[in-house]
Amino acid sequence: MNQADVSRLVPRLRIRVNPKPRRLRNPDGQEGRLNKMRQTVLGLIKYKRIELNSNTADEARGYAERLISDAILLGDKDRSMREMAEHWLEEKQMVHKLFKVLVPRFENSTASYTKIY
Repeated sequence: MNQADVSRLVPRLRIRVNPKPRRLRNPDGQEGRLNKMRQTVLGLIKYKRIELNSNTADEARGYAERLISDAILLGDKDRSMREMAEHWLEEKQMVHKLFKVLVPRFENSTASYTKIY
């Protein structure tokens, strides 16, 4: 039987994302790690530039890249994309900024959306 190639179903990112999450220590465990990632992605969208250590920055970069690329691909009319944006960006203004400011800016971009220096 012919199997579908899953990599064609999910849009490719322009960066290499490690399939396993990094072991970032957090006293609240896995839930605390994800909350920290949500705050980091929110800060990145809000301030456009943040300073982090390299492990946290590399981990958050994958989440931010996926969020922006899915927003470009699906748009703000898609219900699942809207729910994902509201989950990752807790502030309503940042959801608006994602769809109205960042998507038009990056929709014709050929490079990655985030950079780590």
